[in-house]
Amino acid sequence: MIGLVIIGVVFMIIGSIVSSRLKSKFAQYSQVGLSNGLSGEAIARKMLNDNGIYDVQITQVDGQLTDHYNPLNKTVNLSSDVYHGRSAASAAVAAHEVGHAVQHAQAYAALKMRSAMVPAVNIASRVMGMANMFLMFGGIAMLSQNNSMGNVLLIVLIVANLALALFALITLPVEFDASKRALNWMETRNVVSQREHAMAKDALKWAAMTYVVGAAAAMANLMYFVMMFLGRREN
Repeated sequence: MIGLVIIGVVFMIIGSIVSSRLKSKFAQYSQVGLSNGLSGEAIARKMLNDNGIYDVQITQVDGQLTDHYNPLNKTVNLSSDVYHGRSAASAAVAAHEVGHAVQHAQAYAALKMRSAMVPAVNIASRVMGMANMFLMFGGIAMLSQNNSMGNVLLIVLIVANLALALFALITLPVEFDASKRALNWMETRNVVSQREHAMAKDALKWAAMTYVVGAAAAMANLMYFVMMFLGRREN
């Protein structure tokens, strides 16, 4: 199980570096006012209208970088800094979240697949939570034993991690596509200047990197348990 701890520590460090870089970029670009003076809320509304979407609400939520699109109630939820912000950073985030709304309206395949996986991922997350508690209180010894009980536990962990890894992987095209839609729209509609567009692109790149790190970590955890299982079969 030392290998699993090493994987966790390595990706925790990488994730922390990427997250710190992301916050730094957004803080930097939040200081750059948009030449058009539009707020994040106005940017979001304009992009929705330009795409013929009129049944999506734009709401304000607490927190920092808590922005998200909820397909269940069709809401673009923007953090306070983005909702009221009139900067390159707020424009990037607002347009990105509307990008998800456009995906939803156009039945983007990857988004539909991701949404369909949510129930399975919720179950897998609960399973992993219980498994971690079990391993913490003596379950490591059982998992290490090459017997039926240990094998069953290992298979459960593999299945749970497979669901989490698939979800993390399918999230990548969803996020990259939303950013692509946002950047293309801002450019074609002349919503931002070339300088502001470059800043928005850089900010969204670092936001996407957080998902890349998450997917890599999920795959590493899955491969760890798979290799452990295959190692048992060879013995």
